[in-house]
Amino acid sequence: MSTPKRVTGVGGVFFKTKDPSKLKDWYAKHLGIKTDEYGGAFKFRQWHAPEKSGYLQWSPFKEDTTYFAPSEKDMMVNYRVDNLVWLVEELKKEGVTILDEIETFDYGKFVHIMDLEGNKIELWEPIDEVFDKYYDDDPNKDFNA
Repeated sequence: MSTPKRVTGVGGVFFKTKDPSKLKDWYAKHLGIKTDEYGGAFKFRQWHAPEKSGYLQWSPFKEDTTYFAPSEKDMMVNYRVDNLVWLVEELKKEGVTILDEIETFDYGKFVHIMDLEGNKIELWEPIDEVFDKYYDDDPNKDFNA
C-alpha cells in the first residue's frame, strides 16, 4: 500500500480587506472574476485525473474577521489533500499544532493547523463533484463568454 500524498495543490486563498463586497465588485469589473457571497472560484483539471475538475476558492474577508485566529496574519492559504484523517495523524506525530477537530461538510473535510511562523493553514479534503453541480461547468462562464 502506498503512502497517501500530503498536499495535492492549493484549494483557496483567503485574505482580509476593509470592504469585501466593494473589492469583489472591483475584481469582477476590472479582472472578470465572477463572485458570489464567498468570493470567486476557479475551475481546473486535476493533474492526476484530468477527467475530474478541481476548484480553487478566492475569498476576501472583512478585516475584523476572527476566522484566521489565532494567527495575526492578514491571509490564509487552503491546501487540498487526499486523505485528511491520515494526514492529521501524521502531523500530530510530527509535533505540528492542530487547531481544531476535523469538520465534515457536503463539499469536503477541513482542519486548521499552524506553521512555524504563526500562519494559520486550512487543510481540505475536497468533494469536487459538489462544485461541479453548483457551477455547472465554468464558474466564470458569464465573464469568459
